[in-house]
Amino acid sequence: MAWYRRVRAADWVTPADVKRAIRGASILKDGRAVFNIAGNKYRIVVWIHYPHRVVYVRFIGTHRKARRAPQKGLAILPYR
Repeated sequence: MAWYRRVRAADWVTPADVKRAIRGASILKDGRAVFNIAGNKYRIVVWIHYPHRVVYVRFIGTHRKARRAPQKGLAILPYR
């Protein structure tokens, strides 16, 4: 829930803004980012559409499942 609140309150324009706001985030190419949550027990993989301030959740699960998961869209999370 804390991650969700931080994303909803965010105003990210660039990947550097994401990294500045959440230092543990891993920025990948093509607008993707990875966040570790729950004491690094779980991982959230997202695609961020910066111009429209929308975060698309691609995967939520354990680190092991994240390595095997197909990249299917799960949810849309607008922010700001």
